[in-house]
Amino acid sequence: MNRSAIACVLAMLLAACSEPPPQALGTLEYDRIALPAPAAERIVDIAVREGERVEAGARVLTLEQVRGDAQLDAAQAEVGLRRQALAELRNGARAEDLEQARARLAAAMAQARDARAYYARVRPLGEKQLVAAAEVDRARAAAGNAEAQAAVAQAALAELRNGVRPEQVAQAEAALEVARAQARGQAATTGRLDLLAPRAGRIDSLPYRLGDEAPVGAPLAVLLVGDAPYARIYLPEALRMEVRVGDRVTVKLGADGGRSWPGRVRMVRSEPAFTPYYALTGRDAARLSYLAEVQLEGEGAGELPAGLPLRVEFDAR
Repeated sequence: MNRSAIACVLAMLLAACSEPPPQALGTLEYDRIALPAPAAERIVDIAVREGERVEAGARVLTLEQVRGDAQLDAAQAEVGLRRQALAELRNGARAEDLEQARARLAAAMAQARDARAYYARVRPLGEKQLVAAAEVDRARAAAGNAEAQAAVAQAALAELRNGVRPEQVAQAEAALEVARAQARGQAATTGRLDLLAPRAGRIDSLPYRLGDEAPVGAPLAVLLVGDAPYARIYLPEALRMEVRVGDRVTVKLGADGGRSWPGRVRMVRSEPAFTPYYALTGRDAARLSYLAEVQLEGEGAGELPAGLPLRVEFDAR
């Protein structure tokens, strides 16, 4: 065997004995946006299909609006009621109310004068014992009661002339603001019964079907958004110290790693995470793992499907 052949064999043996580059396992993911149910209403229309691409602002589905419209009408009517109550307080008493108060005061004063006059007549007779003492007492009580009624009528007239207290106006103003806020909230809820896509993306799932009534907050649709997917991987503890945000890596897709894409580390968690079974290989199973994300780069990355298994290879250090 000549020297060149020996050198070739040695090179092959060294390559076979060299360790593979550090790697981490994970899956291909997109950012997910869930569209929650704003109200517990029945789904009356679904405008998209799972897997379909939608633009920002596109209608995804529609909920029944009958009850929402009725609640909005009630909230707006409450605003009108509070507004009129405030206007009534600010405008004060009408001229007719003042006239009625003056008339009641005049009647009360007339009754008071009559009661005083009667008491003045019977009191001397009582002193001379020409009438019973009880009659004098009744006359005195009637005179006092009539004078009190006149004082009440006088105070009522003064209250109408002075108007309402500032605190009452402030309370009415606050009640009006509360009604307006409730109307705005109901209008926002009613306006969201047409669910629109907040960003351009792809419909990943539609958990509910036409005619279903989902509870408030339940995800009615899930969108995958972003120009390109990212790799969610789990770094072994031994590799965590070597990986930095911004590092360039190679992402190999599929179980066999047949397709490769360039990538860049965009995030590494500082706390260890639960490691899925598919990320446990050999001695790494006994180590802590740290969640990291690698942004895929290169033309055509945006067309890759989510959920593909992958491995990320790091340059040897």
